[in-house]
Amino acid sequence: MADLSYTDRLDPDLLARSEAIYAALGMSLETAINVFLRKSVAVGGFPFDVRLDAPSRETLEAMLEAGRIATDPQVKALDVEDALEKLKK
Repeated sequence: MADLSYTDRLDPDLLARSEAIYAALGMSLETAINVFLRKSVAVGGFPFDVRLDAPSRETLEAMLEAGRIATDPQVKALDVEDALEKLKK
């Protein structure tokens, strides 16, 4: 088994805060990392959800509006070249 050291690659503040959390739980950071790795192997991946943040309400509303506009037959589509010409004026 390889002897790995990542302390020089970790954010010092993140490292200190993590060590404090695991010390309060009665374990070292090394033990916590081993728990994480063992659980990862047991479940075949991250032992928790890893995903992008959900879009904001404003973004969702804009997406819905764009969908309505795209499917509204009364909305006249502009040619990209025409739109660029109008912007130049």
